[in-house]
Amino acid sequence: MNSAIIQLLVLAGIALFLVLRLRNVLGTREGFEQKPTPQAPTTAPQARRDFEVIEGGVDLDIADHIDVTGKSGKALLKMKVAEPSFNVTEFLSGARGAYEMLLMAFENGDKDTLKRFLSDDVYTSFASVIETREAEGLRIDATFIGVRELKLVAAEFDEKSGEGEITIKFVAELTSVVRDQAGEAVEGNPDEIKRQKDVWSFARIMGADDPNWQLVSTGG
Repeated sequence: MNSAIIQLLVLAGIALFLVLRLRNVLGTREGFEQKPTPQAPTTAPQARRDFEVIEGGVDLDIADHIDVTGKSGKALLKMKVAEPSFNVTEFLSGARGAYEMLLMAFENGDKDTLKRFLSDDVYTSFASVIETREAEGLRIDATFIGVRELKLVAAEFDEKSGEGEITIKFVAELTSVVRDQAGEAVEGNPDEIKRQKDVWSFARIMGADDPNWQLVSTGG
């Protein structure tokens, strides 16, 4: 074997050795390799936050408390037309506070407070009971615990006079003791919680400057 052939074999061996080393370092690729898929933008489109107002849609402020398609619901809607700032939910919240105030004023014989927020007929009835109680030398010790139930029962609106009237059912809990002049309990127990149910109607001229509602009728 001549020297040229021996030299060629040596070079071939060296080339094979280099190929094997590169294969061990870089690894192999087999089959079809898909091109990298473009990544979606990392920032998501901003969600639409505005709400579309549908003309003539349901008034949830009314629907949350009574059937909007009934007589009372339509009356409440007319009240809102007459006084755009009127809000049923806010009214009911105020009525809750007014109920406690007026009920305790009656129990405590506070006729001045009653006079401000009662119609003449209702005031006359309440004052008569208070005066009879005072004439008999009786007084009431009462503690208001809270309103357990408040429900909008009915609503009416007089388009001619602009007067709105709303009837509410209250269920409250309180303690009440009737005492004589000597302070002795003649009725009730200070440790006994009693439940009282009332149905009261409040009225007001919608859009009037005076924001106060008056108690115009009571029932049980």
